[in-house]
Amino acid sequence: MDHDVYDVDDASGVYNGMAATQLSGVAWQKSRHSNSQGSCVEFARLPGGDVAVRNSRFPDGPALVYTRAEIEAMLLGIKDGEFDHLIAG
Repeated sequence: MDHDVYDVDDASGVYNGMAATQLSGVAWQKSRHSNSQGSCVEFARLPGGDVAVRNSRFPDGPALVYTRAEIEAMLLGIKDGEFDHLIAG
């Protein structure tokens, strides 16, 4: 892979992040619930089936790449309310 790496586990060679600018040709999507100031995360499906996530305020910054199974587990947890405590006031 020829990209900027933000965090690599040397033992496994797993890439935890890369520059979002290296993901050309992908379609980024954010929730329709996002606010007008752009404070949200964006998701993009990658050609191999993985999913990239980036901060919409820093579109040229790092993107984290997750497997479909990891994204599915997160979304199921969100739907079940497992993370509601993070936004409860």
